[in-house]
Amino acid sequence: MPLKLSLKPGEKFVLNGAVVQNGDRRSALLLQNKASVLREKDIMQPEEANSPSRRIYFPVMMMYLDQSEIDKYQSEFVQRLSEFMTAIRNPDILADCVNISRLVMAREYYKALALCRKLIEYEDERLGHVPSGLSESRAAS
Repeated sequence: MPLKLSLKPGEKFVLNGAVVQNGDRRSALLLQNKASVLREKDIMQPEEANSPSRRIYFPVMMMYLDQSEIDKYQSEFVQRLSEFMTAIRNPDILADCVNISRLVMAREYYKALALCRKLIEYEDERLGHVPSGLSESRAAS
């Protein structure tokens, strides 16, 4: 089943490691086969990985976007997730952490990223983190 991307004017996304930018009009793309696609709003810069949950999201995102560097980011992911799980007591969030780990082990990085976003939202709610970068667009919507 094809993936349909509806793009705003000037919107950027990453497609199999290449940054692509839409032109000056809305458009739609249909991807007919499996590809690594991440919208601009879901891309985190290294300096934005500034909290425990974001330090989990970042290596998962990098494994998804650059599969040649999986080993490098896998160990960082394991370390950061372990640290996070040690500090959390909420059973639902701990279950999400276990599921993220399972998805990463199954190389289902995109699905893992969706659950990582839940960790970021939980952390932001609990710690009163001022959203920046990745969460800022969500806070505005």
